[in-house]
Amino acid sequence: MDLSQQYIDKTRALLTTIEKQKTAILQAASWFSESILAGRMVHVFGSGHSRIMVEEMWPRYGSFPGFNPIVELSLTFHNLVVGANGQRQAMFLENVPGLAPRILRNFELSEKDSALIISSGGCNLVPVEMAECLKNSGVKVVALVTLAHANESSSKRADGKKLMDFADLVLDTGAPVGDAMIDVPGLDTPVAPGSTVGGAVIVNSIKAEVAQLLTNAGRPPKVLSAANKVGAQRATEIFESAYDEHAHRLSKLYAKVGIESYVSRES
Repeated sequence: MDLSQQYIDKTRALLTTIEKQKTAILQAASWFSESILAGRMVHVFGSGHSRIMVEEMWPRYGSFPGFNPIVELSLTFHNLVVGANGQRQAMFLENVPGLAPRILRNFELSEKDSALIISSGGCNLVPVEMAECLKNSGVKVVALVTLAHANESSSKRADGKKLMDFADLVLDTGAPVGDAMIDVPGLDTPVAPGSTVGGAVIVNSIKAEVAQLLTNAGRPPKVLSAANKVGAQRATEIFESAYDEHAHRLSKLYAKVGIESYVSRES
């Protein structure tokens, strides 16, 4: 039995599911481009494995400033697996109430902002509360979930609400319940998840549409590019200017945050 071929075939099925969401992808791109053109940012958050999609959006080759990657190490650092900073603690912290608003306390939010919250199951407390807090601040929230899995999962909240309940728009990776897509003969648990593949396709589809919208608006993005594509000098110039633009955008989130001081009054 050719299991690798099965995985490839099932991945093609994910693409079919994603292709049916092109209208929603365009809507997300429209909201995100509006935030970026306004000089603001798109807040991108994911805990656990969903961190991958955050970093897929920015910063990496083929990406550009305008996105605020919110990655908490306590929720995403899995390399040690056990012991100090291990996986058990990270999974515990994903369901600690009140952590999301403490994270967002660091930023001055605006109704001009938008957000992408990634959570395959859509049920852990921190991403759900993150979406809730952002929505309550007037921020447009796009949720990236595995819809079949999320619908079959139980929310960790007492009221039963899930990430989708606080989203203005929901995008689906297309992966199955449980995420893993391949049944191995003699093994009673499936392997080889699909949400990362589906999520990466959706994230980069949005990214491409945003780039076109920014370019059409006369604000072409500073796209991080390889030296063997644009030349060493040009690549360095783009990296430096893109990182500086990120800093300029980020500074707006800090300048007047929280309790007023003489510094914030003068800024």
